[in-house]
Amino acid sequence: MAYQAGGQRPAPRPVAETPEAQAYLEDYAGLLEAVSSPSLVVDHCWDVALTNSAFRSLFSGVGPHPTAMPGDNFLRFVLFHPDAPTVLGEHESRWCLPMLAHFARTVESHGPDHGLQAVRRDIAQDPIMEAAYRQGLPHWIRSVGEDAVEHDGAVRPLLHPDPRRGAIECRIVVETSRTLEELGCTRLTFVLREARRTPSRERGARRNASHLRVVPSAD
Repeated sequence: MAYQAGGQRPAPRPVAETPEAQAYLEDYAGLLEAVSSPSLVVDHCWDVALTNSAFRSLFSGVGPHPTAMPGDNFLRFVLFHPDAPTVLGEHESRWCLPMLAHFARTVESHGPDHGLQAVRRDIAQDPIMEAAYRQGLPHWIRSVGEDAVEHDGAVRPLLHPDPRRGAIECRIVVETSRTLEELGCTRLTFVLREARRTPSRERGARRNASHLRVVPSAD
């Protein structure tokens, strides 16, 4: 599977509609592989088109899931995979809430969309996450500011499976070339850096713990 470390570079997912676009993605996969930091290309639904070896290594310890593998759909992984807190430090406050807020804004801007609506239905099936989506997010955004919804430039904690790295931080760099934009895709790179805080206490969190405990109810 695409998220596994090592082996042959995975072929691009079928987002390209022409041979020229497919060839571009195949060459772009070579560029991605030359990057030492975890990097991926996603569409507006966060379906993953490309990943590099560093990304697959970062998530190599993640267990199987029918719909939320990090190499299949990164949004679903953050929101729904029980292993997400074992890699994404301070998972709820630093990863889940920003991703959920960004998703809410994307739903508003794209209108009817099969992929987005499928994620929305899954959110609605989780009572805690649904309450956070409807009631908690507006309060959270008012508290932290609109900039917290943006991924580009954000510094977030990671729990790297390589013991030589351990608890670190990454700066998310978002880039979109003209051709990627035409394909409806965006590239995200997690630029690894040394952590400036103590390791997250979420590493030992139970995998079946409820999501979004940190979201307060609306007043």
